[in-house]
Amino acid sequence: MKLIMAIIKPFKLDEVREALTPLGVQGLTVSEVKGFGRQKGQTEIYRGAEYVVNFLPKVKVEVAVNDDLVDRVVEVLQTAARTGKIGDGKIFVMEIQQAVRIRTGESNAEAL
Repeated sequence: MKLIMAIIKPFKLDEVREALTPLGVQGLTVSEVKGFGRQKGQTEIYRGAEYVVNFLPKVKVEVAVNDDLVDRVVEVLQTAARTGKIGDGKIFVMEIQQAVRIRTGESNAEAL
């Protein structure tokens, strides 16, 4: 089992969710986050005054999947979240040691 975490632009969230559904992804977690990468924020002009936005709004999508789905999910995330512009985000894949569904007590792959 793997946990796939993607940091993406907020307006791409619906496209990502719609792209993951046909793969059999049954659930995902979404968090609103702020951060910056290589772009180091951006300069904005508001009412004639220039200011720097150091932390840009992003969305963190977390999906737990079986090992056989990892490559397809990463590929779909990359395709659906891409705009071709700086700040598209990152995808991280981490190992899950154990998963337990609280309601039923199911564990590992059955819990996903």
